[in-house]
Amino acid sequence: MKHARGMSALLVCAGLAVTVSGCREPYDWQPFNWQGPVCSVPAAEIFAGGPGQDGIPALTDPEFVRHTESGASYIDPEERVIGLHTDSGPIAIPLQIMWYHEIVNLVVDGQRIAVTHCPLTGSSLAFDREPLGGVEFGVSGLLFRSNLMMYDRSTEESLWPQMSRGARCGTRDGTELAMIPVYEMRWQSWRSLHPDTRVISEDTGHLRDYLAYPYGDYDELNNSQTLFPVQIDGRRPAKERVLGVPGSEGGIAYPFGELGRNVAVRVVEHDPEGSGSAESVVFWNTVSESAMLFDKTLDGAELTFDGSGGIIVDLETDSQWTVDGEAVSGPLSGRRLEPVGEAYVSFWFAWAAFEPDTRIWSGF
Repeated sequence: MKHARGMSALLVCAGLAVTVSGCREPYDWQPFNWQGPVCSVPAAEIFAGGPGQDGIPALTDPEFVRHTESGASYIDPEERVIGLHTDSGPIAIPLQIMWYHEIVNLVVDGQRIAVTHCPLTGSSLAFDREPLGGVEFGVSGLLFRSNLMMYDRSTEESLWPQMSRGARCGTRDGTELAMIPVYEMRWQSWRSLHPDTRVISEDTGHLRDYLAYPYGDYDELNNSQTLFPVQIDGRRPAKERVLGVPGSEGGIAYPFGELGRNVAVRVVEHDPEGSGSAESVVFWNTVSESAMLFDKTLDGAELTFDGSGGIIVDLETDSQWTVDGEAVSGPLSGRRLEPVGEAYVSFWFAWAAFEPDTRIWSGF
C-alpha cells in the first residue's frame, strides 16, 4: 500500500500539528538557549525542534520479523530502508519507522549499536555504542543545522549531532563515534537482494501511522525549503541525495543525479587525494537508487571493477557484484567487499552545511 504523501490530514511536521501543506510555511524559530556545559559548535545554530526530550521516542530492541510476515506489510516497496549485514543475517530498518523514531538502539550479534536517521537532513548513519559502555541514545528535541541532536541517557547533558559523528556539547564534548556501514536503498531492491532479510515490525508499542510521511512534500527534489535556518549551497539541488565521504579536506559528495545519469549501474574510482591510485570504489544502482563505497582489496589483491555493460563485474575474475558489494556469480561468488563505514547518504544541503569545503564528483 502506498503511504499517504500529500494527504490533507493533520500530521506532525517538525513537532507542530499542521496540515501537510503547512510544511512549506516558514517559521520564526528561536535558537535554543543551551544552559548546560559549553558546546564546541555555535550555540546560535542550535534550535528547538518542537517536541522536547524524547518527544520523538527512540526505539530500543524492537521486534524484527521476516519480510513475509504480517508485521512487515506496512512497508511501501518504493520507500527506502537502512540495511545492515550482520553475522546472523541481513536486517532492514525502514525509513517509514525512522520518520517517527529517528534512533533505534539495537544489540546485534552481541554488539550494541545505534541506527539513526534524521528526516530533516535525510541522513542515515549507524554507530557502535560499545566504546561508550553501551549507552543508549535518545532524541533530544534539538537540532543543529537542521540535523538530529542525540543525547546519551547516561549523562543527559551531552549532545551528539548525528552528522558531526560525535559529542559537541556537554561532558562528553569531543568524544567521537565509531561508524558502522549501512546501505540505504528502496525496500523492493533490498528485499530482492536479501529474501531472508528481517525487518522491524510495525508493532513498536507506539501508536503511529507508519504509512504516512509526516513532512508533506519536504523531501521532494524541487522543494529547496528547510524548516530551520541553514546555509544553502546552491551547487546542487538542496534535497538531492548524495553519498558523502568525509575527508581531511572537506570530503567528496557523489550526487545521485550524477551517478544515475543515463546508466543502470555505475562504478566510480574513489581517489580522495587525486593520486591516480584509488583504494576504494563507489557502486551505484539506479533501480535501487543506492550508492556505497567499498575497499577494492579482497584477500590482499586489488580488484578492478567495471559497470559499462549494465552489470558490475571485476576484470580479474569476471565475477558479478551487487550494489551492496556481494559477488553473486563467478569464481568469487559468495564473497563480500568491505564497505567503508564513514560513507553515508544525506540531502545535499545538509552534507554541504557540515562539510562546506566538500568537492562534488562529476564524471562529465
